[in-house]
Parts: sequence; C-alpha cells; structure tokens
Amino acid sequence: MEKKSKFVEIKTKPTTTNVKDYLNSIKDEQKRKDSFVLLELMKKASGEEPKIWGTSLIGFGNKRYKSPTTGREVDWFLIGFAPRKANLSLYLSINIEERKIALKKLGKHKTDGGCIYINKLEEIDIKILNGMIEASLKRK
Repeated sequence: MEKKSKFVEIKTKPTTTNVKDYLNSIKDEQKRKDSFVLLELMKKASGEEPKIWGTSLIGFGNKRYKSPTTGREVDWFLIGFAPRKANLSLYLSINIEERKIALKKLGKHKTDGGCIYINKLEEIDIKILNGMIEASLKRK
C-alpha cells in the first residue's frame, strides 16, 4: 500500500550564488579543474543551468522525489556534484546495485548510499561516468 504524500521542505535549496565564482574559489588546483570538467559534462548531459544548492552542492534541474516507504516528498536536483575537501562527491539518481558493471569499469572510486566519491577525474574513465550520468537522467 502506497503511503500518502507529504511534502517536506528541506534546508538545502537552490541559491543565487554564482557557480563559476564558487568553483574559482576552490584552492586545490586539481579539484578546481576537475570541478569545471564535471560542470560542463553535467550541463551538456542535462541541458540545465547549474545552481548552487545550500553552501556547496552544484545541482542541475529540479525534481520532486517521493520516498516509497514514508511518502515524504522533497524537491531536489536531477544530478549534481560537490567538490569536498576529501573528494568529489557525485549525486546521480542511480541504483548502485543496478550499476555494478559500470562501476567496476569506472576506475578508482567509493560508493555510499546513492553517492559516488572520486579523488581525481584522471583516476576514472570519463566515458563510463558520462554513460552513468545519462542513465541517471533517463530514470524517472
């Protein structure tokens, strides 16, 4: 039985912060360069303009997600990433279990929940990542 929908407003929302200014403020040169590559890759795949969500998430598009277990609904981006101190966090709406084969081919990464964590783009296969981004955008 499906739970009744209940919209929940979350703290992390799109802001008017300039994305390129934010990325240019990243001190680590490699992380800054990789972030600009991800920015263009996701922008091209989604056809959406990037927005800063909260203080550090770069999101593309907008979707209302509904939890099948709680019925809770939240507004969130379709795909995105965050340049963190430790790594680049990729937010793709994919089922990690369904993407095991692609993940094995991706290169050096870690996963947790629905996130993929990479240190540098040079350690992964960009074509595989692009395929995962496109697959994520096709999911409903």
